[in-house]
Amino acid sequence: MARIAVIGAGMGAMAAAARLAVAGHRVAVYERAETYGGGVGRLARDGFVFDTGPGLLHLPAVYRDLFVKTGKESLEQSLTLSQVEPASRHLFADGTDFSLPNASRAGVVAALDDALGAGAGETWSELVNRAREVWDATRRPLLEEPLRAERTEALGSDPYPAVRRRGLFRRNAPVTLASVAERELRDPRLMALLESHALAYGLDPRSAPASATVLPYMEQTFGSWYVGGGLRGLADALYERCVARRVEFSFGAGVVGVVEKDGRAAGVRLADGSVAEADMVVAGVSPGRLAALAPGAAGPSAAGAAPVPPGRFSVFLALGGARPEGTVHRTVVHAGDRAAELAAVFGTGPAGGYGPTVTVLRPDDAATRPDDGHEAVTLTATVARQGRVDWGEERTAGAFADRLVQAAEAAVPGLRERLLWREVRTPADVEAATGAEGGGVPAPVLAGGAGAFLRPGNLTDLPGLYRVGGFAHPGGGLAHAGMSGALVAGLIVDGADWRGSQ
Repeated sequence: MARIAVIGAGMGAMAAAARLAVAGHRVAVYERAETYGGGVGRLARDGFVFDTGPGLLHLPAVYRDLFVKTGKESLEQSLTLSQVEPASRHLFADGTDFSLPNASRAGVVAALDDALGAGAGETWSELVNRAREVWDATRRPLLEEPLRAERTEALGSDPYPAVRRRGLFRRNAPVTLASVAERELRDPRLMALLESHALAYGLDPRSAPASATVLPYMEQTFGSWYVGGGLRGLADALYERCVARRVEFSFGAGVVGVVEKDGRAAGVRLADGSVAEADMVVAGVSPGRLAALAPGAAGPSAAGAAPVPPGRFSVFLALGGARPEGTVHRTVVHAGDRAAELAAVFGTGPAGGYGPTVTVLRPDDAATRPDDGHEAVTLTATVARQGRVDWGEERTAGAFADRLVQAAEAAVPGLRERLLWREVRTPADVEAATGAEGGGVPAPVLAGGAGAFLRPGNLTDLPGLYRVGGFAHPGGGLAHAGMSGALVAGLIVDGADWRGSQ
């Protein structure tokens, strides 16, 4: 039985901790905050409840596997999980309005044909079929196997089978998601639909590889799911599973360094000056913080480490009046000026004064509101990271929150008249709460782009020190964090020669 110290109590870290404890190791988690979950937080006020992180779960099979492998109670026995129907509604500046069913290819084709004209659905379906080839080619090496140096070159090649016509996709120009949207979809609304999936993960469609088409493929194929009471309930269930497996948690316990002995990780040094000895250390922190905790541990094995990603801006709205019957759970209000939004978010133009793409979440869940005469609504947008914009400046944050509310009125008629109060969460708040540089929210890994869209591998150059979570392989998102925990546990339990799931 080994002693394992885990830095951070994010979802990836807890996923690893639960699996390691079941394998017979003694696991201790040290979290600088006063609670667990990392970016999967909760805001509760006056009977209203909001998720401060993700609002929906994709690829729930990751957590089903985790709960099966770590205890008797399944995921569905540990929380209430339901598919969202329809999956999403989409509103555009030209007045186009359509809803897409959950995990129904035929339904999506019919909905797009009805809204955009005959043939639009099949055009979209053909692209999703090509995205399936990306999924088939990359699922195992990107999601189920540790990232190894000998694979990074191959994963730098984009597996998307781009449609090639005369004069298109010149060989000296990389095929990006934006170029795929323009050449294969053509309709600006379909293009915006495709690009919105990338933007939601903090990816710039102008530079993201064509393999990013796998993002809408995964959502359309495996569905969108909601946890009763909010996605924070998933963090609650995972924490309870860890406790049941005798994982020890210390909150308010900031780690200031990784202890090294005989050339390997041997524990962690805490902010109070004490040292927690361990045989191995699992770090669920951002790259900048890990570099401060263990200088030189990253080394060349971190090839593909990306710059600080964009952040997420959220506005939580407490509304008077009942949620109207038939209200869609998730609505995406697409920006009217795509170029201005991308320039602002990704640092190539002015960071203010534009109308963002806004996701409006309106769960039909009594646990999120004081009673049926009220409604809890969450607005989110992908924005420039803290530092490029001073989101800590109250007037800047307030003005941008106003823009989100203005955009959301297209999805929530009479919103301003119903508004009781609002709270705002910016990338500056995320940085303070989680320690992630700039409040950046990492994206899932992607093949292509010469490896620029990979994340550092789970093994570090310091023996006994492992990376886990969204800033490590296989990247960000709830499902990918859970996969990260499985990969790290496999490396520790089965050794560095472990090749991945069997």
